[in-house]
Formats: sequence, C-alpha cells, structure tokens
Amino acid sequence: MTTFVQFHLLTPYPASNPNRDDQGRPKQATVGGHPRLRLSSQSIKRALRETSFFLADLAGHRGTRTKRIAEELEKRLVASGTSTDDARAAATKVAATFSKLEDPKDGAAPLTTTLAFVSPDEWKHAEDLARRVLAKEELPTDKDWKRLVLRKADGAVDIAMFGRMLADDPDFNREAAVQVAHAFTTHRALVEDDWYAAVDDLKTREEDAGAGHVGETGFGSGVYYLYACVNVDLLVENLAGDHALAARGIESLARALAIATPRGKQNSFAHHPRARYVRVERGSQQPRDLSGAFFKPVPLTENDLVSASIRQLEEMAKRIDAAYGESCDASAVMDVGEGKGTLDEIARFAAASVPQPVAASA
Repeated sequence: MTTFVQFHLLTPYPASNPNRDDQGRPKQATVGGHPRLRLSSQSIKRALRETSFFLADLAGHRGTRTKRIAEELEKRLVASGTSTDDARAAATKVAATFSKLEDPKDGAAPLTTTLAFVSPDEWKHAEDLARRVLAKEELPTDKDWKRLVLRKADGAVDIAMFGRMLADDPDFNREAAVQVAHAFTTHRALVEDDWYAAVDDLKTREEDAGAGHVGETGFGSGVYYLYACVNVDLLVENLAGDHALAARGIESLARALAIATPRGKQNSFAHHPRARYVRVERGSQQPRDLSGAFFKPVPLTENDLVSASIRQLEEMAKRIDAAYGESCDASAVMDVGEGKGTLDEIARFAAASVPQPVAASA
C-alpha cells in the first residue's frame, strides 16, 4: 500500500507582499465566499528550493530549471579547450534533446523554447554526448539518441518531488511525488495600499519642496494555512529506488516548509516568518487536506488569530476522523505557542516514513 506524508502548517505573516499578481499587488482568493490573501503553490515551491535545506543539505541532488542548456554546455566545452564555434555546434545539437530551440539572437547560443528541468546526471550525460559529437563518433538517432541523456528517474530530489513535463518527450516526464497547495489566510483579509515618497538628496531648498519620486504599493497581513502531501512510494521510485536519499529529501522538505517564504518585496517589508504550528501525518489512508476548517473564516474579533486558527484546524481533523475513521496511522505536532514539539522532531518523524529496503539474505 502507498504511504503518504501530509503537512499542515499555520504561519503568521506581518505586513508584506511576498507573492504579487500581474499588477504588483498581493495575490488573493475567495474561499468560502470570503476574501483572503493567497500565496501560489508555484511561489512556495520556488521558495522551498531556495532554502539552505535544499541548497546545502541536498547539494549535488538538485535539478536546474533553465532555457540556457546550450549556453551552459558551450561554456563547459570551451573551458576544456574546444573552439567556440565547435563547442556551440555540439552544444546546440545536444540541447535540442530537451526541447525545440528558439532562433539564436545577438550571436548567443540558442535558448530552448521551454524551461527544462535538468538533473545533475542529465547534465553529465549531455556533456558526455556533446564530446562524442565533437569526436565525430557514430551515434544513434531519435529515441535512442534521447536515451543517452534523458532519464525517467535519478538522484535529483527536487525533480522527484515537484515533477517535470517535457512536452516533446512525455516518456521522460516525471510525476510529482509532492503536491503543494496554494496557501491562504484563515480569516478574511484585504489588500491595503501604501503611498510612499522618496526624497532627492541633491535637491536644494530653494527648489520645489515636493518629493523626488512618489509611488504606491499593496501589502497585507495574516495567518496562512499551507497543506502539502508526499507520496513516499513515488518519491522513492523517482529517485531510482534510493531510500536513503528519499528520507533525506523528506527531512529537508519538512524543515523547509516551516521557514520557506516567497521573497517578493522582502527588502521593503523584511518578512521572515516561521510556522507557529506544524502537524505532520503519515499512513496509507487516502490523503485529505484540512482547508475546510477555514471555509468559515476565523473571526477577526479573536484576540489571537493564530491560536483560534489552530483550534479550528484541530477540530476539523477530529470531525473528519469521527466521520470517516482515522485519517493516518501516526502524527506529530509542533506548536510554538504551547511550547510543544520541535522542528527536529517533525523532520525525523517525516523522514521515518521512508521504509528501509530489506537486505538480501546470503
């Protein structure tokens, strides 16, 4: 049976604008008929990948999302002594493995038409293939050519978690083992506007006393509920059966979820929130989120929106269990306000969801 690990987090954000819409204002959503502030799942996943838990703890096991595959391969070939023209020709041929190419511009190497998520193993195989092209070796074509580079599973943890789509080569797509929901405020919340002015330091007093620049920006504040679900079996499969790496990945994810934040307007608002409440569950039962706890928003008359949000979330979990049966085999909680649990305990609990392979008998 499939094992799932589910995370439920409540995080208070100060006045901030971490995730903007096309007009530069905080993203919003209507939940239960009430206006809320929202953080997109895409922005959250990007923030997770930029935490030290992914950058350092999973170093060497992170993919690269880029259109500049040919440019990077060209740099590597030139650095080892290949002429620029030969390097570009070989790099361009190999880059087409991942996607169709755009027309070259301004004398630069061509970009791929889509952002490709490339694993460390695939970078190595792509460079090796480019060197074989330079050596004029006889090489296969079509699908066999792509198999020299593309992989269905390897050691890229973020690709294994968040998946990828190669439109031209669906055989090498990877289904995401981690689902991340859009986070939204547990209570009603509206965008506020800040009018600001900047002074020209060299402007003399005799001149117009007005500001050198005026502007307007949106911001908001609130307690956000975030839900994420890990299909542990699929994660191990996407990592080519590496159980130890899957456990490391889930541990890093657990730690990152508690501190990761989109960085929009961070210099202006200095938002660096940490989760006040984390509930992690594991088991083989059908996953379920607890967003229904907040379709009726936490009343703004509450003196402590965080504590009230925790009460509503835990009450919803109890009601679902009463109606459907136990939703998980085990759970762990960190509640900062109550001094209950630690992030280390949460991370260890989550990592322990990965079964260790049974050693073969002699």
